[in-house]
Amino acid sequence: MSHGISLLRGWFPMSLRILTLLVLMWAIGWRTRRWRFVWLPACVVVGTAGSLAARAYMNDEGLASDPAPPAVWIWLAVFVGALAVALAGWTSARWWRRVVSVIALPMAFLCALVALNQWVGYFPTVQTAWNAVTAGPLPDQVDADELPGLRDTVQTTGKLVEVDIPDDASGFKHRSEYVYLPPAWFAGSSPPRLPVLMMIAGEFNTAADWMRSGNAVPVIDEYAQAHNGEAPIFVFVDASGSFNTDTECVDGPRGNAADHLTEDVRPYVVSNYNAAPDPANWGIVGWSMGGTCAVDLVVMHPDLFSTFEDIAGDRRPIAGTEQQTVDRLYGGDIAQWHAYDPVTVMAEHGPYSGVSGWFEDTSAGPGRGGRYGNDPDENGAARDLCAAAVAVDIGCTVHTVASGHTWQFAARAFSDALPWLVSQVHPPSPS
Repeated sequence: MSHGISLLRGWFPMSLRILTLLVLMWAIGWRTRRWRFVWLPACVVVGTAGSLAARAYMNDEGLASDPAPPAVWIWLAVFVGALAVALAGWTSARWWRRVVSVIALPMAFLCALVALNQWVGYFPTVQTAWNAVTAGPLPDQVDADELPGLRDTVQTTGKLVEVDIPDDASGFKHRSEYVYLPPAWFAGSSPPRLPVLMMIAGEFNTAADWMRSGNAVPVIDEYAQAHNGEAPIFVFVDASGSFNTDTECVDGPRGNAADHLTEDVRPYVVSNYNAAPDPANWGIVGWSMGGTCAVDLVVMHPDLFSTFEDIAGDRRPIAGTEQQTVDRLYGGDIAQWHAYDPVTVMAEHGPYSGVSGWFEDTSAGPGRGGRYGNDPDENGAARDLCAAAVAVDIGCTVHTVASGHTWQFAARAFSDALPWLVSQVHPPSPS
């Protein structure tokens, strides 16, 4: 999927860990008997306690998806322990050992970040991480002011433009979003009426994640090249407003995320890119939190959308326990909790017409579904949601893949479903 030095496997993560342990051992040293039998064990206890405290906080806040692998907590303990070593041994250490102790800290922290990244697959390579940190260009990206000059030309790939969509309807403060225009959009003297697929990422996200981590643009380009340049318009949205805000695409104390997607983004794409306005031509693809959003938005707004792909979403919007969710997402209003519950929405709506969905989830654990595998209420979300959908005439299928809850799984799920998605939103031939 990506070329470069892998951050997920291979020589780099292992070499970094070995080098970090060697530097840390040099920082610790043999020193005095009191150091070895009093201070060093105390540093080990501090490191372990720090890791356990972080784990408890993560679980209490409902931030965990699949249970984190031991490597995450081990390297977090190593980092906290290395910090304790530097502080506890500072006065008794020689100048060079102090320098080594300081060097060990960022190395241990980097090892913890690499372990975390291996868990979620956020950055597949060093190059991907560097491009994200430095805001490097995305695949096929051009400036919006270049688009008029490309009108009535033959393009071999689509073009990606960064957009600042007004939030007049929602008031939702969001970051930059992106629109992908397929080669067919540039053919002719005016843009054709193309369908649209809205792309929503997970809980910790930027709008660029589908491109950097999800490999979306090369997959779309490959599809377009195999179909004479024809493909939908794709809009990569910001449903969170900030990297660590979990809105679940609902309107509430964390912002009117649902209104932004339905009342800001959709009209903007129709108006500015001549997209087809018919709900039959609109679909939503979502990963993790975004998968929950995809189902919820389509079943709540069949007048706007007709198709969804839910990649490892939850049974309903969730931000921790049920009470935490009601408080955090809805300001304590239990009625809103029910109003955004897709099973309740589908049952109250009754039979749908022309709505379809694709559920894809991992088979990493028995009955595991969605991000909160430690919550039994979320197990089997895809199966249960599909059953509820079929009961109200929404056509759906459930697909499972042996994988973890990673971006690599999301990328594969999107690639697998893309031909089906396009067939559902019925792209017209360019005119």
